[in-house]
Amino acid sequence: MEENKLEFDYSKLLGRIKEKFGTQDNLAAKTTMSVTSLNYKLNNKLEWKQKEILEVALLLDIALEEIKDYFFTLKVEKTQ
Repeated sequence: MEENKLEFDYSKLLGRIKEKFGTQDNLAAKTTMSVTSLNYKLNNKLEWKQKEILEVALLLDIALEEIKDYFFTLKVEKTQ
């Protein structure tokens, strides 16, 4: 039986990354994370640490009160 895992929708975050840095690689170069680590987080394969969320939010000019919209929006499963 597969464990139910919360997945987050990072589409708004991905749009902001593209707007501010062009690519995930460019953003990763400005952070303490590797490109692979950032990619895994954006694909729900690794969890974000609080310090990483703040670091990325500051680089992307995301206001503290908007962090939930970028990092904590749950992914909704589409039914057929």
